Amino acid sequence: MEKIHATTVLGIIHNGKVALGADGQATMGNTVAKSNVRKVRKLYGGKILAGFAGSTADAFTLIERFEEKLNSYGGNMKRAAIELAKDWRMDRYLRKLEAMLIIANETELLIISGTGDVLEPDNQIAAIGSGSMYAQSAAIALKRHASKLSAHEMVQEGLNIAADICIYTNHNIIIETL
Repeated sequence: MEKIHATTVLGIIHNGKVALGADGQATMGNTVAKSNVRKVRKLYGGKILAGFAGSTADAFTLIERFEEKLNSYGGNMKRAAIELAKDWRMDRYLRKLEAMLIIANETELLIISGTGDVLEPDNQIAAIGSGSMYAQSAAIALKRHASKLSAHEMVQEGLNIAADICIYTNHNIIIETL
């Protein structure tokens, strides 16, 4: 049985606001398995956003583990991310998970990679998934040349551009903001 995967997730901090969005497509091989998967969540009482790409079951496992770390470290997002990454590298079960996360609060945006790294991206723009480079390129251009747009509008447009180009990304976009 083939794994369900493929998506695009984009996060931006702009003018004091953060937006994190994702398309809704999940593919199994070369077939669309589901078109309206919800890949972005609010965590920790709505203070933190998380979005995932990769194998859906693996991503849910990581989000659950991340929530546990958030609760253990009093909502300190960066500390929780680092502790999750440590576990990811050391735990045999977690090491086999095929997923990535973008997490964000009002001031920070982090990528937790499939290799257990925690990355703070440049330009306060983070993108993961199959259409990530398309979405990230669009977001960089929008931030540079259309700064009047809100973070929400930039994420919406970046994901729409990715969906126009990437066959594993659709236009069923869900965006959460802080």
